[in-house]
Amino acid sequence: MKNAPVTIEHACVVVLGDIGRSPRMQYHAKSLAESRYLVDLIGYVESKPLEDLTSSANVKIHRLNPFPELNLPSVLKYVFKSLWQALTLLVALISIHKPRFVLCQNPPAIPTLVVVYVYCLVTRSKMIVDWHNYTHSILAISSAPDGFIVRLAKAIEFHFGRKAAAGFCVTKAMQADLGDNWSVRATVLYDRPPVQFHPIPLEEKHALLMRLCNTIGEFMPDSFDAFKDTGVQEVTAFTMRTADGEVKYRPNRPAMLLSSTSWTPDEDFSMLVSALDIYEKKSLKEPQHYPWLICIITGKGPLKEHYKNVIQRKQWQKVSVVTPWLENEDYPKLLACADLGVCLHYSSSGLDLPMKVVDMFGSGLPVCAMRFNCIEELVQHGKNGFLFDNYQELSEQIGEWLYDFPTNIALTNQREVINQNLKEFQQLRWTENWKRTVQPVLESL
Repeated sequence: MKNAPVTIEHACVVVLGDIGRSPRMQYHAKSLAESRYLVDLIGYVESKPLEDLTSSANVKIHRLNPFPELNLPSVLKYVFKSLWQALTLLVALISIHKPRFVLCQNPPAIPTLVVVYVYCLVTRSKMIVDWHNYTHSILAISSAPDGFIVRLAKAIEFHFGRKAAAGFCVTKAMQADLGDNWSVRATVLYDRPPVQFHPIPLEEKHALLMRLCNTIGEFMPDSFDAFKDTGVQEVTAFTMRTADGEVKYRPNRPAMLLSSTSWTPDEDFSMLVSALDIYEKKSLKEPQHYPWLICIITGKGPLKEHYKNVIQRKQWQKVSVVTPWLENEDYPKLLACADLGVCLHYSSSGLDLPMKVVDMFGSGLPVCAMRFNCIEELVQHGKNGFLFDNYQELSEQIGEWLYDFPTNIALTNQREVINQNLKEFQQLRWTENWKRTVQPVLESL
């Protein structure tokens, strides 16, 4: 007896934001495409989406036109932008094949949840909401918490959130809050690193660093003269290829600190600047114990230029900060090259978790993370990273981790504990977690 043919179904994934900077929704689309679905992915294309999506025959990306820049008062701009987004999203939805369900990201609730609900009501598709955070809590950062816009967003968010056929959320704390306070049912889907985020061998690190020397001057060696008569074939600030072709770390190499940020108000970058100020003073006072520190800050966002100007005014001698934009294929590898990660995300709601930490853990990178309500669902202090409440604590953690870098024997046991916990974390990847958690929910609709 022949097996029954696999039924191909249509699914839609909506990101009312930059697709390229929405990793979780991209991973959803990829997993759906690898299952039995033809996926329409709707969103803005400001940065390059994953190659797995752009090259997939099962994924069609529908590019939304961004709202034009207009010199309007903030409230009017928000109203007109929401109307523009509602219209363009509705046009995109009408243009696609009727899907079995529409999986949409929240935030933003306005106008996403309203438009998707109306569309699903008319087409009899299922609406699924993936709760990353709360729209109203993000709006409350830059406006009055009891203001009209915040209250409107809150009302829309939970009115339409309750009407979804299913939901996912990023933490147990958010699941409890949604259920207890809003009667919204959601399944916890923890972010897990995809396969491209993994530790890499030194040979691969050297190849990446050699290539990035062309764009990041701090990765260049301070001088080639010292290597003229040694037979060294290639050299970066961190690594070298010897005459026999072997790649080694350079003695007295700098340490690499890496932070990924969206340069938004919910990530206080001034905290890292203040921590680096303290590190600079320590390293000048005890140069034999503290290495030169190269701090890599990746990402795009509205506050980037402001903080670049702040950094440029610093007269640091032992600290360098660079803010490159990395290609999708380079970012995971650079995480694997770093010695310590920093996460400044503190969550407007206190109920979401930073995916950047998940990526760092997947690459084997321990993280210093800002402490907030549910962060311990991901980062356990002293076990896979460190938690801090202020810039003084962050500076202490950076200093302790880098003291007598890279051969501090006193840290051997702690490093082994952290490395072992990170290896255990890496055992469960996005694909397996998605099949275990999401697929049963979709099949039950």
